[in-house]
Amino acid sequence: MSDARAITELAKRRGFFFGSNEAYGGVAGFYTFGPEGAALKRNVEAAWRDRFTVREGNDEIEAPTIMPEPVFEASGHLDGFDDMLVECGECGESHRADHLVEDASDVEEAESLPIPEVEELVAEYEIACPSCGAALAGRSIEEFNLMFATTIGPGSGQQGYLRPETAQGIFVEFPRLKEYARNKLPFGVTQIGRAYRNEISPRKGIVRTREFTQAELEQFVDPDDDDPPLDRVADVSLRLYPADQQEDPDGEYVEATVAEAVEEGIVASEWVAYYLGVAREWYDRIGVDGDRFRFRQHLPGERAHYAADCWDAESEVSGVASADPTAGDWIEIAGFAYRGDYDLSKHAAHGDDDFTVFEQYDEPRTVERAVADPDMSVLGPEFGGRAGDVADALRALAERDPSAFEGETVTVEVDGEAVTVDTDVANFRIEERTEAGEHVTPHVVEPSFGVDRTVYTLIAHGYGHDLIDGEERTYLSLSPEVAPTDVAVFPLVSDAALEEVADDIVADLRAAGLSVAHDDSGNIGRRYRRQDEVGTPLSVTVDHESVEETPTTVTVRDRDTTAQVRVPVDELAAELEGVLESGGSFETLLAGYDRVETDVTRS
Repeated sequence: MSDARAITELAKRRGFFFGSNEAYGGVAGFYTFGPEGAALKRNVEAAWRDRFTVREGNDEIEAPTIMPEPVFEASGHLDGFDDMLVECGECGESHRADHLVEDASDVEEAESLPIPEVEELVAEYEIACPSCGAALAGRSIEEFNLMFATTIGPGSGQQGYLRPETAQGIFVEFPRLKEYARNKLPFGVTQIGRAYRNEISPRKGIVRTREFTQAELEQFVDPDDDDPPLDRVADVSLRLYPADQQEDPDGEYVEATVAEAVEEGIVASEWVAYYLGVAREWYDRIGVDGDRFRFRQHLPGERAHYAADCWDAESEVSGVASADPTAGDWIEIAGFAYRGDYDLSKHAAHGDDDFTVFEQYDEPRTVERAVADPDMSVLGPEFGGRAGDVADALRALAERDPSAFEGETVTVEVDGEAVTVDTDVANFRIEERTEAGEHVTPHVVEPSFGVDRTVYTLIAHGYGHDLIDGEERTYLSLSPEVAPTDVAVFPLVSDAALEEVADDIVADLRAAGLSVAHDDSGNIGRRYRRQDEVGTPLSVTVDHESVEETPTTVTVRDRDTTAQVRVPVDELAAELEGVLESGGSFETLLAGYDRVETDVTRS
């Protein structure tokens, strides 16, 4: 069992993560990943890249973290990327109001509530300022935009922002990326990188920070023709927490396979359901505890306006595994959204490029098209410099709503003003055209993963205590794929002959591609404890028998069980690789080699 305090203490002591810039007092919301944490994070990213880029056949890009203001005007982040801020009237500290409500009440998703209702809850629960204890009832709650602003270039420069998500870097480059995909849908683009949000009240270590890493996939699909390969994950079991169950006081989890979730309409989008299945398998693979994991559907007030359906992957990080969905401490670690054509349509409207894909028909088709060919000899004298805009508006209206031209006059909007012209001036008609294809604005399916929160989850789920020969031990049961170090090598005691063999083994294992720690400091039991606490799966000990007998052998120790076997050095690299690879197990060594009964684990 673990809690936030225990995780933070272990993380700082063993070099997983710690507050940045502490020599200068530190700044909330910024963390440095130490040697163990950076390696764990890097391995999580590699595992994600393997599953969501390589195995899905997607392409990966790396876009800048600073983007100009027009990008975020188009995306809607300037107007709608806000959190609820309440400022204490006594000490002046700012807090996130929805979090205060969640901490003081049974309300689980206060973020989805309107501000007036949150203000009422602050008063109802007599919520006080966490910093000074002053009452916050009656204090107004304001919307606070989370983006970090900057300038690009000298002086006042061009207004820009640090990206609040990696997705926009993919969307704005779509006109070029579609060419690399040979204009064939569906195709996916991934990106792993830093994002920035000026959080009101960062908290819980690396769970809510102001700088963090995202791993995102933007899957571009034709909504009419492209279906996901559901059969690949049809039988994957999901623990679902739908919106209707969240709103029911007696609500409970729904256990269903991916196929059942789609057939029963629990998950509306087949694409979202597909990625829920892929993600469930991936989380299992890297060591997330399935009993402390769920997919929670966004409530109506919580869901982004452009998203047809949204689900979050959530992990429980306090050590509580319960059938009660309201029990425990749940954090969002990934989001799965069907975003429709919102993003590409917005950038098409604001940008100067083509955000569609031309899909060629199998055979040319003869179709009827409504067209307007305005008489500029009439529009020019009447509207002057606005004539071109009026003509463009008439053409667009003809495509969108041919029935608007059925009367004697037709009205369009130009720069917010209604303009009326005679229908015969618009030269409206229906004509037949032979077309080879059509321009399609792709829809977007987005699985978005928080890498830092995944790291936190793996530490929380791997954190354990047990008794070994009467002595309490703390350890991290991390999957070999993500563990910071594969193998630790120890000479049993400080001895030149033992150290020489240990040095050779370290070199050989590193040459085989394994991550190896070489530790000769302190007694052997203490060295085992250090490696157990950072999650190293295997330890190799060079003892006197290693140098006295032929062939040279060493003991290999399993982190989780502390079982040991004796393995010839010539076979060591291959055997360790077999245990560490996906599907490998220490049981294969126990079955193939002599077990060693020794008390060195507690020396």
